[in-house]
Amino acid sequence: MRAPESERPGAWPLAAQTVARWLDRRERIDALLESVPSGLPGGERARMQHLVYGVVRNHGRIEAALGGLIAHPPRFATRAVLYVAGFELIEAAKTAPEAGLVAKIVHHAVEQTKRLASPAEARLVNAVVRKLAPLLAAAPPSKLAVPAVLAEYFSHPEWLVKRWLLQFGAEPTRKLLEWNQTPARLLARWRAETPPPEFLAATAWPGWFEIGPGHWSEVEPLVRSGALYLQDPATRLAVDLLAPQPGETVLDLCAAPGGKSLLVADRMGQGRLVALDQPGPRIERLKENLSRVRGVEVALVQAELNRGTARILAEHNLPETYAAVLVDTPCSNTGVMRHRIDVKWRLQEGDFRKHAWQQVAMVQAALRLVAPGGRLVYSTCSIDADENERVVENVIQQGRGRYVLAASQLSRPWETGHDGAGVFLLRRND
Repeated sequence: MRAPESERPGAWPLAAQTVARWLDRRERIDALLESVPSGLPGGERARMQHLVYGVVRNHGRIEAALGGLIAHPPRFATRAVLYVAGFELIEAAKTAPEAGLVAKIVHHAVEQTKRLASPAEARLVNAVVRKLAPLLAAAPPSKLAVPAVLAEYFSHPEWLVKRWLLQFGAEPTRKLLEWNQTPARLLARWRAETPPPEFLAATAWPGWFEIGPGHWSEVEPLVRSGALYLQDPATRLAVDLLAPQPGETVLDLCAAPGGKSLLVADRMGQGRLVALDQPGPRIERLKENLSRVRGVEVALVQAELNRGTARILAEHNLPETYAAVLVDTPCSNTGVMRHRIDVKWRLQEGDFRKHAWQQVAMVQAALRLVAPGGRLVYSTCSIDADENERVVENVIQQGRGRYVLAASQLSRPWETGHDGAGVFLLRRND
């Protein structure tokens, strides 16, 4: 880790300002980062994002340490400086730091406070960050640690840690917590017929490659041309189970932003793809992805599942039933917390029940669009049984023998090495 004051001018204060907004308003991190000035140089933007992500990922641990040092939290601008410095201290503790690095972190935080807050608050930052360093350098908790200790160190809500301990057990939960606290690799799918460039590193998943640092100027034109699509390999699981065939007509429900739609079309090569989702801001991303489809006829329908979908399809001169249907429902996102780092701070205990109720209704609505003898894949990016196995069990039970579970696959990220997911193949039993 290099000294923060000399790395990339502008990245640190911009990160602190972004963190201050997040602490104050708890806006979604992806929306906050979209508001960052577009003219920021790539390296500087990457450093800024790294600091912001690090703070949000380790928020619980830093907050707990600060709570023992400050009786009355300062205003958000000063608090943000403490959080960014805290994350730098966590990073420094993971490596064999250069001599005096902690002192440099302290000094830099003090100087930034003078600019972002006031000289008076800089004195507070000086005292607090010095005391913060040994607290954030503490060793990981033992395997026998109680949920509260695990939750604090690995920066997750305690109720969620308890839920995972009951569902997965001690060792898998520990691995999941460690996984979520590790920055995600940048993975992408190669779509062109030509061989991929050498800077793309092969992975264990055919067709998927890892993009290392320092190649964004080469990656950007490939993404714009459609040759490369940024996508986690977990998305392939639903498409693998659906097994779309050349010449088929496939219905993709809840299709936005369109990553799975594009993969379905690429697998088919020829045929027809109907992508449906409700109107909203994600539709533009879906349109953009569908524009990259080659060889497959594409139809986009803006409608809400459960609201007379068959009638709306007919109004668009599209079939009312399909041999192959994919429904990727909204969920808790517990399988993708490595990417969606602020999800754990937004998730509530009651969300699992709410999501499961919605998921059952959506799967039942989707099944009404499956032709006799046809198939449906139900997909989530959740690792929770309430949103996966229990939803399917509920649907099958209420179907009174009309549907059967033909296959399923669960991705636990600490085992598969990519995002978590649940995918289930249902067939009409007629």
